[in-house]
This record gives sequence, structure tokens and C-alpha cells, in this order.
Amino acid sequence: MLFVRLAPGALLLLAALPVAAQGPGLFDETPDHLRLYTECMNLARSDPLKALPVAEKWHGQGGGLAARHCVATAMYGAGRFLQAAAQFETIARDMGRERPGLRAELWAQAGQAYGEAGAAEKAIEAQSRALDLKNDDADLWVDRGLSFAAMRAWPRAISDFDRALALRSNDVEILVLRAAAWRNAGNPARALEDAARALRIAPDHSEAMLERGFANLARGDRLSANADFSSVLRLVPPGSDAARRAEAGLRGEQPGATGAAPSVPSTSGPSPAGPSPAGPSRPAGKR
Repeated sequence: MLFVRLAPGALLLLAALPVAAQGPGLFDETPDHLRLYTECMNLARSDPLKALPVAEKWHGQGGGLAARHCVATAMYGAGRFLQAAAQFETIARDMGRERPGLRAELWAQAGQAYGEAGAAEKAIEAQSRALDLKNDDADLWVDRGLSFAAMRAWPRAISDFDRALALRSNDVEILVLRAAAWRNAGNPARALEDAARALRIAPDHSEAMLERGFANLARGDRLSANADFSSVLRLVPPGSDAARRAEAGLRGEQPGATGAAPSVPSTSGPSPAGPSPAGPSRPAGKR
């Protein structure tokens, strides 16, 4: 697996503020306002370039924070990540002290957008703000761990994945992320422990199997590594990213060996620039 950023279509929560966002702070308490927001967000997800002028017009007509959130979502979908991040941050600030859970989600969205823009330090700042408001959310710890991984700050990434696992101890995706972080940190023994634990929970999990293979490869156990890489090739479609990594493993190549960015599992799909052979990606569908 790789540490890979989410693609626009896979963003975990840009569109995740329907009913939960009602009430003071984002919506006027009217059915019409909620209907407009729902329609705008649906368009932002399906056709962000078309949604952007619609959302901006609604904002000019008094759509308030809900319209601005739709603008930010459309910007994200259109690949305008830095602008989207700034919008999410501003909305969170403009809410004052109301709705800390909702503000945490907005800071998390800003972090996602900064991550897509390659601004890992800014992503960490936003994600830390989210965690200040909601530190019992495993996904927020994963988000920030992924940003630390993008900076190759492996001990800090591992620490955040530890916190996520304390909240969801049997989450296979997080275990695989931490295994990859341990491997990148130069500790294949700990990587092997996490990959093996993940496989006890999900025996046919191809990404966990890849991590176990790479951990064994790093430990010099080519026989066990090759067995895992061969199993992965039987589980995944030919030509897929996982298949290519398994084939590289059979050649004795570690992720990132050619100077690419550091590697952690990709569980959510490629980044807009394409998959990286070396860094984590947030588990899909967790929010």
C-alpha cells in the first residue's frame, strides 16, 4: 500500500454535512434553506464547475455559511484546493464558538484540501485545530497521521495512528497504515506485527498482505515475502496498482526504492497526480 491522498471523488466528508449541519451556525432553520443546500451540494459533487457559479450566486442572495460551504466544496471538486481550504477555515472561524463538532469537521475538510494541494504543514495545522475540538474521532487522528507521513515524520505519524487505534482497535485499514509507517521508520519487525494482526482480522486483505510481504522483504525473508506477493497477485486484478506493487516486491524492490515519496497503504484511490509508491492514504468511507 501507499500513502496516497484522496482523489476529489473520494473525499470522505466534503459532502457530509446534511442534516447534521442544521441549526445555528450553518443553516437558517427553514426547509427551503435546507433544500437549496442539499441541491447545491449534490451539484457540487456531480459537476463542481457547474456548481461553483450557482453556489456563488446563492451566496450573493443571502445563502450565508451554507452557500459558502457549497462554494468551498465545488472549489475542492474543481481542483482549487488552496482556495477551498481557505474557505473551509474561514467558515469554521466565522462560526465562533458554536457547534464544536461541526467546526471540527470544517477544519478537517480544510486539512484534506491542504493535503491535496501538497501543503502538509498547513494540513497539520488545520487537523490539529479539528482535534482540539474533537479528539475522540479516530478518523481525525488518521488524517493528521497521513499528513505527518507526507512529511516523512514517521514517529509522529505512528503516534497519531496509535491514537486512532486506541479508539478503533480492530480497524484493519489503520493497522495497515501503521504497519507501513513502521516500515518507513526502519522497523520492519513492528511493521510485521501490525500487518499480521490485520490479516488475523481480514485474512484476504490484499493491502495487509502487501505490507507483510514488504516487512518480510526488509527483514531478509524473501521466501515469506514472495509467498505474500504471489497471494496478492491471485487476489487483485491484473494491472492494478496492488498487482504492480506485488510484482515489484517479487523483484525484491521496496516501495519508494526509486526515490519516490515515502510509502504507506493506499486504501482510498490515487491522488490527482497519480499513485505514489510510498505514503499512506486515509481509509475510505469512515466518516
